[in-house]
Amino acid sequence: MADPQHVAVIGAGMVGVSTALWLQRRGVRVTLIDREGPAAGASQGNGGVLASIAVVPVPVPGLLRKAPGMLFDPNQPLFLKWGYLPRLLPFLARYLPYGRADRVERISQGLTTLLHDSPDQHAALAAGTAAAEYIRPGSYVYGYESRAAYEQDAFGWELKRRRGLPFHEMDAEALAAFDPALTGRFGFGVNCTGLGFITDPGAYVRALAAHFTESGGTQVTATVSGFRAEGGRAVAALTDQGEIAADGFALTLGAWSGAIARDLGITVPLESERGYHVEFHDPNLTLRGPVMVAAGKFVATPMQGRLRAAGIVEFGGLKATPSRAPFDLMRRSVARIFPDLTYSHTTEWMGHRPATADSLPVIGPAPRLPNVWLGYGHHHVGLTGGPKTGRWLAQMMTGATVNEDLSPYAADRRV
Repeated sequence: MADPQHVAVIGAGMVGVSTALWLQRRGVRVTLIDREGPAAGASQGNGGVLASIAVVPVPVPGLLRKAPGMLFDPNQPLFLKWGYLPRLLPFLARYLPYGRADRVERISQGLTTLLHDSPDQHAALAAGTAAAEYIRPGSYVYGYESRAAYEQDAFGWELKRRRGLPFHEMDAEALAAFDPALTGRFGFGVNCTGLGFITDPGAYVRALAAHFTESGGTQVTATVSGFRAEGGRAVAALTDQGEIAADGFALTLGAWSGAIARDLGITVPLESERGYHVEFHDPNLTLRGPVMVAAGKFVATPMQGRLRAAGIVEFGGLKATPSRAPFDLMRRSVARIFPDLTYSHTTEWMGHRPATADSLPVIGPAPRLPNVWLGYGHHHVGLTGGPKTGRWLAQMMTGATVNEDLSPYAADRRV
């Protein structure tokens, strides 16, 4: 793959569009394939935060003990489609043990390598495109009911401190001085500096995709089911619109990557972790930047003409319809923190985060077909880590040296 003439990128979310753009900038002809078009999934429905600070995975010490009680408490942000449990159990058996402290330490190192310079990566990707207008540099605030509540999260904050990520503590008065819209809402907070957010994630990714097309790239609407191989290499993607031939391929289908990846010899377990958001249109209050409401495990982000509240963890697979309870919890949580919020109307969304068993994405060549490259499994950080993943894939696919240790993301790692 030192000099590919044509690459097909399968999946037009944040990771896929980033990969297509970086390949194009390296002189490669690129076809971008998606069954719905750019940003049709989690890339449009996320919280919009460039969360370089998000280096602590969901499984942490104590989760295994707490999870059963959370599932039966309608005010906790963890849900399960109970009919899906038999299919989910093998994944959970691999996923939950990664909450051991030593494993979390290793995972956080891999996440830090991927995420630590996310704002710079987004700025470089969007430079010279209409997408740049959606990037807002700034802080990401975690709001807690009290210092005691903050101290209950000491494991995660100490881990972030060891990773060298910048943040500082704030009392209620400092929070109000930083952002008057937060006055009286939290007793304690943490200001994570040097980050940023996207004011409309869907529009941002679509603007990047439009720039890709304007620069000579090709977009195709099709569903890919696998590859036709000859001589140990993929020669064409198999789609419902016919075969698409190329010299190389990038699989960036997010939560929908699993079936194709298994055919390629990937054994890293992948599951959909369903996420939800509620948007409040024409709100009467404007936050300075995104705020993580720690008690509800959701982020409130100011977006263009609306306030988006995004979060929740639900396991229920790719096929089940959205559940009502997560939306209701989100609305109750927003009303508790922002009782003075008024708005014209609301919209709701549910989407699928691609969760691997060890909370690290799969990035690199496929074991069985080495000219198929993988970039999926980013869990909660697909928006944050998409540009760097795309840059890495473009470098590897064109024979350039990547000056990072990518072994934590290898497709053939033991999980």
